[in-house]
Amino acid sequence: MHRWSQLFIPTLREAPADAEVASHKFLVRAGYVRQLAAGIYSYLFLGQRSVNKIVGIVREEMDKIGQEFLLPALNPREIWEASGRWSVMGDNMFRLKDRGGRDLCLGMTHEEVMTDIARKELRSYKQLPQIWYQIQTKFRDEPRPKSGLLRVRQFIMKDSYSFDIDPAGLDVSYRKHYDVYTATFKRCGLKFVVVEAHSGAMGGSQSHEFMVYTDAGEDMVASCPKCGYAANLEKATSKLEVVEDLKPSGNGSPELVHTPGKKTIEDVAQYLGVSPKQKIKTMALMGTWVTEEGKQLQWPVAVFVRGDHMLNEAKVLAVTGAREIRPMHAEEIQSTFKGPAGYLGPVGLDMEGFNAGGVDGMKLVFVDKALEGRKNLVAGANKEDYHLRNVTPGRDFAVKQYADLRNVEAGEGCPNCGTPMTVAKAVEIGHIFKLGYKYSESMGARVLDQSGKEVAPIMGSYGIGIERILTSAIEQSNDADGFWLPRSIAPFDVLVTATNMSDAAIRNASEEICAKLSEAGFDVLLDDRDDRAGVKFKDADLVGIPYRVNVGKKVSEGKVELVERSTRKSVDATMAEIAEKLRQIAG
Repeated sequence: MHRWSQLFIPTLREAPADAEVASHKFLVRAGYVRQLAAGIYSYLFLGQRSVNKIVGIVREEMDKIGQEFLLPALNPREIWEASGRWSVMGDNMFRLKDRGGRDLCLGMTHEEVMTDIARKELRSYKQLPQIWYQIQTKFRDEPRPKSGLLRVRQFIMKDSYSFDIDPAGLDVSYRKHYDVYTATFKRCGLKFVVVEAHSGAMGGSQSHEFMVYTDAGEDMVASCPKCGYAANLEKATSKLEVVEDLKPSGNGSPELVHTPGKKTIEDVAQYLGVSPKQKIKTMALMGTWVTEEGKQLQWPVAVFVRGDHMLNEAKVLAVTGAREIRPMHAEEIQSTFKGPAGYLGPVGLDMEGFNAGGVDGMKLVFVDKALEGRKNLVAGANKEDYHLRNVTPGRDFAVKQYADLRNVEAGEGCPNCGTPMTVAKAVEIGHIFKLGYKYSESMGARVLDQSGKEVAPIMGSYGIGIERILTSAIEQSNDADGFWLPRSIAPFDVLVTATNMSDAAIRNASEEICAKLSEAGFDVLLDDRDDRAGVKFKDADLVGIPYRVNVGKKVSEGKVELVERSTRKSVDATMAEIAEKLRQIAG
């Protein structure tokens, strides 16, 4: 049992002015955290108790499949250069020098360190599979820290890494993590969905994200209410309704039409009396690549999508291999395409010449799959105030490759069953990747297989954001007065509120109840402060403890009030039965 009067729980009546999401507001107001600097937080007593409980659950589940390590947060430049990521990570990585002038960084993730251990220690297939994990502080030079603990510069992560002799072994390790993550998040009381995801800078062939739906999220997830399909928008696909093509005009060849001052998709469609779905939108982009030597290289990228569709930047980054992508400036468009912004189109574009200087042979002109098979579309003519009718992909301009490059929109058909999908915001709480041979090959990790041949082990990488479990739980369960956490991750199971400490009967009954509940296995906090009952009730609603026992005037009848924070439902219980009543409600 802990006594509130002896603890540091600095609750606040008002939220910080910059707090926009519920978890940020309540973590500060409830005295869980205090901000030290932008994106850097101190965990106070209540916050640290919840974090410890989350870590305990994660550790218990991970111990079922893996071995716990603890790796250095401070990494030498050399291992990141060995994987090729010293330059790729760019400004997101905290970099520093030691007194000898040697380059170091603060670890954002630990693929390199784990692979370094593997390449020095693993020699034979007999030592595989291996699953190694750690729970450790990570660092990211986040340019725009916000939303409390959701976007920070220092955070706690469980990261694990698997090493297998072949893809079949990786499938097993991947599934083990999938199952452990599912069990972990269920134990933490979260309502979550597992979605197909894009691997990003981690690389790899397959990945899934574990997401919690909340308006505080920055990811968008498309999901099917019927069959359960779900994917991050960076990966999501859909079945589009069939769109009727325009009838050809003239002889059916591309026909120049005057569109004075009409630059936008909507203006041109209205002017010509067509739908944006019957237009081709030209996206002129500038990509940035980083060579192994750390040199930055920029090159134009052209993408053609249906007029009513939005481009998905992550999908473009995936197909091009670029580190960054941005819209071209007007002068860049003119010099690259020899045409004016607002009137660009695929017909007459020098596809071969445009690709000739591409990055590592990449074809940097892409056509979205939604345009495949379409006919008689309207597109820019690469000429001021003019567009073209009757443009058919593959006939009027060469298509080197079709690719899925667009955003899925709410209401589009599920790719599996065709049911209209929903699109909603979500927070990522866990992510699992099949890395393949990216790190073992680049860093020279080798083992002997069963035939005595030297091969690279195949790897997986798996992460859980510890603080994100806490913030997601708060985002899921809050009201105007505060929040409530699942018992498994709450700082205490039950708060015993003595409404009047100067009343000996109330004081003694509160002490007795705390002893009974502690003996029954509950984690108990006694509010024994010399404050008014109203102040205590407000704090009780605020601080996230899921159950409360109010000890007041009814103690003269041998009764107390048991309150469930999530529903605010209350029942009277006798002193003798309070532990059993709480067990029935709390489960």
